[in-house]
Amino acid sequence: MNIRQLTRSGFITSIFSALSIAFLAGQPVQTGLQVLAASNFEPIKGKRIGLITNPTGVDQNLKSTIDILFKAPGIKLIALYAPEHGVRGDFTAGETVGSYKDPATGLPVFSLYGGTRKPTKEMLSGIDVLVYDIQDIGSRSYTYISTLGLAMEAAAENNIPFIVLDRPNPLGGLRMEGPIVEPGFISFVSQFPIPYLHGLTIGELAMYLNGEKLLRDGEKCRLEVIKMKGWKRNMTFAATGLPWVPSSPHIPYAFTCDYYPATGILGELYVASIGVGYTLPFQLCASEWFDADSLAGNLNNLKLPGVIFRPIHYKPYYNVSQGKTVHGVQIHLTGNAVTLSLLQFYILQEAHKLWPAKDVFSLCEKSRLDMFDKVCGTDKIRKEFAKTWSVESIKGLWMNEIPAFRKKAEKYFLY
Repeated sequence: MNIRQLTRSGFITSIFSALSIAFLAGQPVQTGLQVLAASNFEPIKGKRIGLITNPTGVDQNLKSTIDILFKAPGIKLIALYAPEHGVRGDFTAGETVGSYKDPATGLPVFSLYGGTRKPTKEMLSGIDVLVYDIQDIGSRSYTYISTLGLAMEAAAENNIPFIVLDRPNPLGGLRMEGPIVEPGFISFVSQFPIPYLHGLTIGELAMYLNGEKLLRDGEKCRLEVIKMKGWKRNMTFAATGLPWVPSSPHIPYAFTCDYYPATGILGELYVASIGVGYTLPFQLCASEWFDADSLAGNLNNLKLPGVIFRPIHYKPYYNVSQGKTVHGVQIHLTGNAVTLSLLQFYILQEAHKLWPAKDVFSLCEKSRLDMFDKVCGTDKIRKEFAKTWSVESIKGLWMNEIPAFRKKAEKYFLY
């Protein structure tokens, strides 16, 4: 039988299919949820469960953690807790989440993004174990890790065990950037003294908060992390083989997590479009008064490793400069060498060279300056940068705390 005959017979197709299945079966990462399910839910058997989750809490077949635990034999899921955007993702960014009943299960949903951001004693009534299963994006200002820490505090105060179903850090486990949050700048976008990019999985971060006594009054909860299988610190999210579910409306793809720290801090000023309100969230920086070619030229002349800037023109559909034509740059990441969170400061540096009369810190409202500082975790960055408009002047402030943090964090590495 020749090759054409073998192909027609389906023999070669079958062989390749079998090899592909065998290859893929050994490759993908298994999340904490999958590991828990494979154990027949042993750690929570016979328990009444409270679950903190959102649409990212899914297994490899995109089945919701809510539905999996609700139907799992031997356990009783009795309450859900909603972070920003809600447990089913039906609230927009910043929108107050109310308490309600989940239509699919009839379970009560208690809001952790409304009148209270920390589970109360009443909310936890009847709970034996509190379970957390949310995909993080690796940046401190993303509010799910604030919810994590406050829920851990509530678990400690009410003597309830806390289980984290671990998931990958989509930025990998090596990248750490930014200053540690200073006292006085603690907020829901900078809840704990960690760098802007912390390099930890959600389970490792929980262990760090617990072990370093960063919960309120140094309390520690009875924490258990259900580890992933197969995850390595140098993995991109694409390498995990896991499906990506938008973690919020403006993080539609796993690679968006790489762009969020590149422009998200600048976006807090509301003086330039960063692509939120257009089709490329966090990948852009544009304004009505930028000249796209000049800005792209200046930025590319810096020869920053791992990034190219492309001139772009567009009309945001909503948010900053809605319906107006803006001009600027699209960020194209080509490698891992660039310090992601400093990119927005390079953009501001070059924009100031080109248009020195335009001071973005003077153009915005004071409340936006306060938010910028909170996201940075300090006002030192803004104040120093506004004097010099030079990234070199803030590099030390931005990165000098990372070696000490990394050394401390390594004690909590699970992978």
